[in-house]
Amino acid sequence: MCGIAGAVEFGGRTEVDPQVLRRMCAAMVHRGPDDEGVYTDGRIGLAMRRLSIIDVAAGHQPLSNEDGTIWIVFNGEIYNHAVLRQQLLARGHRYRTHCDTETIVHLYEEYGRDCVQHLRGMFAFAIWDSNKRSLFVARDRLGIKPLYYRLTSDSFLFGSEIKVILAHPGVEARFNRGVLPEYLAFGYLSGQETFYDGILKLMPGHTLELSENGEVKIQQYWDLRLTGDVSAYSEDDYVGKYREMLEEAVSSHLMSDVPLGVFLSGGLDSSAVAALMTKIRRAPVETFAVGYSENAYSELPYARIVAKHLNSNHHEVLVSREDFFGALPNLIWHEDEPITWPSSVALYFVARLASEHVKVVLTGEGSDETLGGYTRYVFTRRNAALDRVYRRLLPAMLRKRIRGSIGDSDLIGATVRRKLSHTFLALDGNEWSSFYFDNFYSAFDATEQRELLTDGFTAELAGGAAYRNVLKYWEASSGDMLQRLLYTDIKTYLVELLMKQDNMSMAASIESRVPFLDHVLVEFAANIPAKFQLRGMAGKHILKRAVEDLLPHSIIYRPKLGFPTPWSGWLAGEQLDAIEKMLLEPRSMDRGFFRRDAIERLFQEHRARHRDNYDRIWRLLNLELWQRVCLEGEPHDFVVKNSVGKVAFPVM
Repeated sequence: MCGIAGAVEFGGRTEVDPQVLRRMCAAMVHRGPDDEGVYTDGRIGLAMRRLSIIDVAAGHQPLSNEDGTIWIVFNGEIYNHAVLRQQLLARGHRYRTHCDTETIVHLYEEYGRDCVQHLRGMFAFAIWDSNKRSLFVARDRLGIKPLYYRLTSDSFLFGSEIKVILAHPGVEARFNRGVLPEYLAFGYLSGQETFYDGILKLMPGHTLELSENGEVKIQQYWDLRLTGDVSAYSEDDYVGKYREMLEEAVSSHLMSDVPLGVFLSGGLDSSAVAALMTKIRRAPVETFAVGYSENAYSELPYARIVAKHLNSNHHEVLVSREDFFGALPNLIWHEDEPITWPSSVALYFVARLASEHVKVVLTGEGSDETLGGYTRYVFTRRNAALDRVYRRLLPAMLRKRIRGSIGDSDLIGATVRRKLSHTFLALDGNEWSSFYFDNFYSAFDATEQRELLTDGFTAELAGGAAYRNVLKYWEASSGDMLQRLLYTDIKTYLVELLMKQDNMSMAASIESRVPFLDHVLVEFAANIPAKFQLRGMAGKHILKRAVEDLLPHSIIYRPKLGFPTPWSGWLAGEQLDAIEKMLLEPRSMDRGFFRRDAIERLFQEHRARHRDNYDRIWRLLNLELWQRVCLEGEPHDFVVKNSVGKVAFPVM
């Protein structure tokens, strides 16, 4: 696992300065504390920070082929590299190391840009081909590893984190203001744009080729194919095949020359990975869990049940309210963007705990998005069926009045209002963005954004900006409704989850691996018919049956909690007052994005328990902290305390 960086200078006689590359690497030293490497060839430069996992002694990067005409920097793991190595040796290639990085070099020599088709793993890499005088950049199929870039008439810069690009002289951190509607809705950006003007993501499953004179060609090399075939296998066939493939994926992900462990939440996904890992290794594994002193939000009791069942070497950490708010500015700096979910903070603390014992952890990420694990999938299928009947029975005017009463009536409490707001009674079935995306993702829907944003800022925006990217994927999807929902989430929501997983683990200098996202396994899982995936209001039926011999029934079939945090409970009293005060400061208001009266009303509603606005407050809080930490360069490593000695708010 590494952090990679690079630069290509265009025109004139400008050469890449190795010290500039080292400065870029210094911004991400947490990603690779073990080693640093730099290579320059006139106007091209490659650099890396290394966390040594495979061939610890000889895996230094940048790494070249035998004659030094091809150089690579690589972040990730190639799980089939041993098989590929034998094939390449048979074709006459010579190896100097045992690391998977060198396999990519020889694959590129053999297949050129099609080398990515042979790779099974997580990766972001850049190859300089001195014969062609071109740079080849690739990112894995599902976006497990990140890759950002900036292209201007003067240069091409890339890195594993945005802060790497910002460390290059002459690059200024400027807010990409047009993405604000999508952030307010979803909390993340699902297209190639980032929060920074001029800095883009190389999208999952894509490659980029850059000539020395600055010509760029970006291509998609992989997409998730949905066949819609519901007659291929019986349920038992799917269960057996999925178990076989999952066990193979977990086994391949154990490739390491350093200690490994598992993030164990006590939920089905991480428990299945831990159980398979124990079975394969035939020895106790290291398990790591995080929880809170607020028992209602803590899954530690379930993690302990699994740890005892597997006889693992179990480790736990508790996150307090003070820990949470104290770490938030620093973790926003690590993500380079506002944090989408409060659970990112807990993920960092368990990663930090794990780093005291291991260098690599396996996680259960990706199962829900490939096996229909979220309740919203079943709920949406049923909601859509009921809505079709509802629209036939009631005229549009009456349906509109009912929707309005759910939103405005003082006779309905916040809890009941929240539950009703997710049903067809409160939604417009004619608009998919409202019926699904607003229903389960959006903090601020289109109407609420019009009330929140100032007239001046609204005038800058293009219509439909909040939903443009996600609707593109929804409209490109095929198959039945479940398959379309899964495809859209895999292309959008999952990519953000993986960014969180990568950044929070790398902040603690450990590597996280996601065996559920082996792309061959994903392709199989996404085409399992809905009738086998869903039972009642729950999904992942195939996975549950596949691991019944490995885990207690109480773990496999317990209700899904979804890694909850006590954020909503912590958002009270002095804490709420401090956040409101910060958001209404002249410094915040002078940005010109939000109406003062709209923010005041949001807090008033929350205090009166007329509406649960904790997710909206979270969005606004993180955006303001991000602007202060990442755009304006304020410190991100301290907090101030209130008069009674408790953390009131991290002040920048």
